[in-house]
Amino acid sequence: MAIQRVKSKWAKTKVLLLSEPLRERIPVTKRWSAAALSAMLEEHGMVYVKPDQGTFGLGVVRVEKLPDNVYAYQSGTVQQRFGSFDEMAESLKTRIGSRSYLIQQGIHLLTHTGLRFDIRVMVQHNPRRIWETTGIIGRLSHPDKIVTNYHSGGIPMAVDKLMTSHLTKEQIDSYKMWLADIGTSVARQLQTRYPRLKEIGIDIAIDESFRPWILEVNTLPDPYIFRKLNDKSMFRRIRRYCRAYRRPVK
Repeated sequence: MAIQRVKSKWAKTKVLLLSEPLRERIPVTKRWSAAALSAMLEEHGMVYVKPDQGTFGLGVVRVEKLPDNVYAYQSGTVQQRFGSFDEMAESLKTRIGSRSYLIQQGIHLLTHTGLRFDIRVMVQHNPRRIWETTGIIGRLSHPDKIVTNYHSGGIPMAVDKLMTSHLTKEQIDSYKMWLADIGTSVARQLQTRYPRLKEIGIDIAIDESFRPWILEVNTLPDPYIFRKLNDKSMFRRIRRYCRAYRRPVK
């Protein structure tokens, strides 16, 4: 039986919102419209506009309301500024076209050496067909970009290294256990709607008060970023589990 893939971020978000414990971990997310964008900028000040279907952080735009009613957005390394909301929204509409987009509450990420980072949590069916968190890795952003994805210039790094200036060793170990529990909870909830899932990769933001936020879930996660770590044990386990449910990984 083929491994199930779910491309729509909106579809996956709606399933996760049905879980009360997970709901509080999900940033406010709405379908794209200029009216929704205006309301969310008033509420949050910064949001991300992202394609409903897409990978590697491609097409993601960070939008901000700045002082003096200046609006700005950044895609890739280029930031544009506008003197009014309407001018900015029209520019975004042209960029988006007819594609399906979402607006997500922006989370101010923790930083390491002045650069923002988030966390990828890999969760898989183990050979006993039980959900297990098999990998947790940090992704340090490119200094000029808004996304942390490896394919967009992000640097995979051990979570311990990224968190060491924020928490003690014991706190980091405890925090990783918490992330692992969140990972398996997300997998079990998604499986209620998508029963043939075998693996997921969860992108988790950690804000400045150490609250974890579920940014999105990928049903075709990249196992190879774990090979970038000096410690290859996580990658070896991930690869072993992939082979058990017949996903080829070299």
